[in-house]
Amino acid sequence: YLEFKKMKQSIKLTQGQPWKCLIRFAMPVLLGMMLQQLYNTVDTIIVGNFAGEGALSAVGASMSPIILFVAVAIGMSAGNGVVVAQHYGAGNEENVKKAAGTGMILMFILGIVNTIFAFATCNIILKYWLKIPEHLLKASSSYFLWYSAGLIFSYGYNIISGILRALGDSKSTLYFLVIAAIINVFTDLLFVAVFKWGASGAAIATDISQAAAFLAALIYMRKRYPVFRFRRKDLVYVKEIARKTVSVGFPIAFQMIMVSVGFSFLQRIVNSYGQAMIASFTVAQRFETYMGMVPYSFQMTLATFTGQNIGAGLEDRVKTGTRQTLVITFIISSILSVLCYFFADELILFFGISGGAAAYCMEHLRVTCFLILISILYSPVFGLFQGTGHSIVSMIISIAVLFVRVLAAYTLNGIEIFGHRIIWWNQAFGFACGLIVTWAYYFSGKWSLNKVLK
Repeated sequence: YLEFKKMKQSIKLTQGQPWKCLIRFAMPVLLGMMLQQLYNTVDTIIVGNFAGEGALSAVGASMSPIILFVAVAIGMSAGNGVVVAQHYGAGNEENVKKAAGTGMILMFILGIVNTIFAFATCNIILKYWLKIPEHLLKASSSYFLWYSAGLIFSYGYNIISGILRALGDSKSTLYFLVIAAIINVFTDLLFVAVFKWGASGAAIATDISQAAAFLAALIYMRKRYPVFRFRRKDLVYVKEIARKTVSVGFPIAFQMIMVSVGFSFLQRIVNSYGQAMIASFTVAQRFETYMGMVPYSFQMTLATFTGQNIGAGLEDRVKTGTRQTLVITFIISSILSVLCYFFADELILFFGISGGAAAYCMEHLRVTCFLILISILYSPVFGLFQGTGHSIVSMIISIAVLFVRVLAAYTLNGIEIFGHRIIWWNQAFGFACGLIVTWAYYFSGKWSLNKVLK
């Protein structure tokens, strides 16, 4: 029943030139992330153009708690992927199956729990924590609840894609997301432009798209890899594997959760400036997310690359791969930043905002195009830390970066030289902190002392 040879046909990251392996593996991951983000972008564009600036602001105002739930899915699936990658690199086929099964059970439970939590705390989070303006609260609550209802599909897709990436199969996830993105565009237009369901329609469209991605991924995994044709008795929850998944995945998830919490603090400042700033921040955040996908996709790639090579005992290859990852990431990100800077006007027009909102967004984007390059110089290295079992380090650094950003935003918000501009200039202070701390830890060499596979 176990055709491990078929798994060997995936990208083996322990062989060949590291930079070639990294690019070949990362490109489908990057394209997949862009397609996944297209869900929210299409929501924003269609809502902004067919439901108006108010509905667009309602969607944006409720996004930070949604990011929190998605963070759990991404973090835990990444943690499970590292465990699977390590066993795959070591050639331990039986543990590959056990790790995958344990991860799927764990994510199913987390998906259900978080949906229940979202419904129980919706009013507290949106009204009292984020202080969303009263006239936007109903639409924001509707979007938040409908989106949360589909979390189980998001969690299911993320764990399967994490398992596939761990085997070196990053292309397949791209195909699933192409299907989902097409479905999302058509359902968004149907529910928002035709049925006039506003923000709720955008969330329902996203749920349907995520369900399609999950089902496509599940069918593919079962057909392509017979080892994952789980019968009921095969789906076992192994405590030791679950513990290791959580030990690697929780810091990644917690890091993203803290990012969500930190952005909720920033969102409170944004909300205090009114609807135009909320709409501007919503659009600018979409572009920031796209620009951040390059380093994050290579970070995920480096985590898998590191996991396989550490499992095979090739630590020097890991160091070479890390250096090459940074060079590749910086080149790609620089090109994208220049393009975004010069075409910012045209890009903003797609979202249907104008006047003060468009002016805020223009300045925000052009500053971010340069500040984001600071983060490119350190954030891909997090993949090295995660792949060697030191994901808690990247968690601590990310929290420190966010703490500095929030502190700068609240401290300098009232100073005339910054004023509302601190909403985007806070990045300079946080990224500088991350750059210093990341490289200090890297050159300490402590990450290389962990013996990953016992």
